[in-house]
Amino acid sequence: MARALDTLPKAHLHLHFTGSMRHGTLIELAAEQGIHLPDALVEDWPPKLRATDERGWFRFQRLYDIARSVLRRPEDVYRLLREAAEDEHAEGSRWLEIQVDPSGYASRFGGLTPTLELFLDAADQAAESASIGMAVIVAANRTRHPLDAKTLARLAIQFMDQGVVGFGLSNDERRGRARDFDGAFRIAKRAGLLAVPHGGELGGPGSVAECVDDLDADRIGHGVRSAESERLMDRLADRQITCEICPTSNVGLGVAEHPEDVPVRRLFEAGVPIALGADDPLLFGARLLPQYELAREVYGFSDAEVAELARQSIRASAAPESLQKALSAEIDAWLAEPGSLT
Repeated sequence: MARALDTLPKAHLHLHFTGSMRHGTLIELAAEQGIHLPDALVEDWPPKLRATDERGWFRFQRLYDIARSVLRRPEDVYRLLREAAEDEHAEGSRWLEIQVDPSGYASRFGGLTPTLELFLDAADQAAESASIGMAVIVAANRTRHPLDAKTLARLAIQFMDQGVVGFGLSNDERRGRARDFDGAFRIAKRAGLLAVPHGGELGGPGSVAECVDDLDADRIGHGVRSAESERLMDRLADRQITCEICPTSNVGLGVAEHPEDVPVRRLFEAGVPIALGADDPLLFGARLLPQYELAREVYGFSDAEVAELARQSIRASAAPESLQKALSAEIDAWLAEPGSLT
């Protein structure tokens, strides 16, 4: 008998704020506010997406913006993060780093600073309620001006003692080069924030290399297409730069045709650290646990290898050292339970 994956302690390092919303919550809030949702977010959910061309990415972004529009009140933010934390706990996630761009909500909640303060307070309450560790990554949007990213980097630094642990860069790699944002990342890194830009999803290995060379990335959001370059995989392995691999998202956006086409095993065997993530469960229909189920059932990971994936996620996190040690001991205990290692 294989060990239960929902009792395996793990960290979740790639989850976006809006995309973490429960589907039922989206439906309920939209009904309360009289917002019409397209069929792709109701009867045809999860939507069929393919963002490898410009039209497909526009559709993905449009659905995302519609989902964001239902979060209008502070109590909606508190609810979303409370429910996200509860879902994480149920799946064995003991540490969550949730990513948010305050710019997308600033007009509703009184500006950038009050918005981030709201998110951090909601995250703190959610973590305590669900008994998990929780931190926030402030993310810039690569389709906006690099000066906006510098503003967000400075804002993130102001809240490092209140739960901000990293600085990210999201959205379509094809519309904004990583190197254009090097100034913002220098600001963040000098202050001690983790650099966690997206790369190697819709862009190829070169996108990842830019994140490493120009942004001094500690982790790569996605990074799945690093598998197309042996040399790049060697660099990531040598420097122990973790790739936040999101298999369900990769299939949902057309980066891979089928789950078995996502090169998780190839990256793992090359020594590239991996932190499995769900990205945007609201749009892809699967949270963190199904990613671990894919590791076992599709990529052929043994329980010992799945446990190593969990360890890698914890080591790559900003969780306190004491918590990392405690979770590592719990993983040892999980492996000591009766079960098959094959």
